[in-house]
Amino acid sequence: MMTGVKETSARLLRLLGLLQVPREWTGTLLAERLDVDVRTVRRDVDKLRSLGYPVHSTPGVTGGYKLGAGASLPPLLLDDDEAVAVAVGLRTAAGGTVSGIEETSMRALVKLEQVLPNRLRRRVAALGAATATLANRGPTVDADDLSAVAAACRDHERLRFDYTTSGGDSARRVVEPVGMVHTGRRWYLVAWDTDRDDWRTFRVDRMTLKLPAGPRFPPREPPEGGAAEFAQRGISTGAYRYRARVRMHTSVEELAEWVTPATGTLEPIDEHTCIFVTGANSLDTLGVWLGAFGVDFDVLEPPELVEHLHVLAARFTRAAGPGS
Repeated sequence: MMTGVKETSARLLRLLGLLQVPREWTGTLLAERLDVDVRTVRRDVDKLRSLGYPVHSTPGVTGGYKLGAGASLPPLLLDDDEAVAVAVGLRTAAGGTVSGIEETSMRALVKLEQVLPNRLRRRVAALGAATATLANRGPTVDADDLSAVAAACRDHERLRFDYTTSGGDSARRVVEPVGMVHTGRRWYLVAWDTDRDDWRTFRVDRMTLKLPAGPRFPPREPPEGGAAEFAQRGISTGAYRYRARVRMHTSVEELAEWVTPATGTLEPIDEHTCIFVTGANSLDTLGVWLGAFGVDFDVLEPPELVEHLHVLAARFTRAAGPGS
């Protein structure tokens, strides 16, 4: 009898976890996920409602169940993989690019470990004991600034800030923010620059915010491809003196291991070739980097790079010595 009660309680927790996902679940789909019949799902939903959880239902073929606002969820409702994912995220955040949350992340991780069942606590502890995090030596972003920028994006409020360029110049900017993009090392803001009347990408660590934000603005259509694609184009090519478009004689899959969103974009042509778009401030850098991939390539643009490859070829030939 006790086993049946435990199974029902565990199933209720699983059902509640599924209903937290922001979508409408059909009874059939919930039954498949829980490995029960539809009548059992209906009984479990009634039990959740009796416990105070606002589970809404919509009748009909396209209807289903959805957890309403105001639900008092248990302190921790995570399956094994979710719990480990949260622990990894907190540990990563403690040594990441956001300043001011290191200690907070570790406190949250300690609290998480205290409420985990023993089998998960051992997994999380093993992960922590076997993992060393290298200190981030690059610029960091203040957590409060990230929150302020995110709120301005959400509420469609203009942002004012002093922006320091890579050359060290500083100027006041007024923008209409649309969203932030994180590359793993840097945080970027994609926004409509009201003075330049165009979309721009800004590194958040170079922004000195002038708060409070405002006034509100009517939302614009985002740049082509969305904020992430626009930021990637700007990060990989827009900030550099030279923009290169190269046909690489290998597949996208082969190059994807070496090309990050911050260094370039890849476009497949067929299973044996692809287009690589990247940028650099010197032709030497472009030439040497392209050669380092170890595959044949054809430079489509710029023409200066084609000419400079002859210079590099002659330089390497001389370095190889007589008879080469």
